[in-house]
Amino acid sequence: MNGKTLYAPAFRAALIFTLILWVSGPGSLRASEERHITLLEDGEYFQAFMRGVDKAKSEIAMSFFLFKTNGYSTNRSDRVMAALGRAVERGVRVRIILERGDGGEDSPVDASNRETAARLREKGITVIFDSLRVTTHTKAAVIDGRYIFLGSHNLTNSALKYNRELSVCIDSPPLAEEALRYIDSLGE
Repeated sequence: MNGKTLYAPAFRAALIFTLILWVSGPGSLRASEERHITLLEDGEYFQAFMRGVDKAKSEIAMSFFLFKTNGYSTNRSDRVMAALGRAVERGVRVRIILERGDGGEDSPVDASNRETAARLREKGITVIFDSLRVTTHTKAAVIDGRYIFLGSHNLTNSALKYNRELSVCIDSPPLAEEALRYIDSLGE
């Protein structure tokens, strides 16, 4: 066995153990509240996130380091953008905070995020860029104050289709409230 083979299961087990301790440990959650965590490996994230967006009823709040679209309907990040636009048409409030790189328009992250921001705004989605003083490296979304998508997935075709990525979906209104407070603090 090579080191990579041993590393992936160990990392996965550590992540699951950490999340279980975090969710079940002391904090703002009461022991009687039901919590559900789903591990989303690689392309599973795209399917789960699309279901979450398609079922959203009131609000989707997100913060992503990179949201890269290219205008092609087969591109998974463009499909996410289209689903967010449909959510707005259903009356869902959709807002996102994106990284603004300190490299200015020469930064590939900044250029991609600005291009996508223009497309998102055309669909009625509120887009805010973070402060130049910090790097916002989050990849998080809160749907309807209940579901948290959190992990390594950026909203790029590569991350959603090809890369080895690991994220979770947590069904917990109290944790969603905390995550939402954090996301909101990024736009200040």
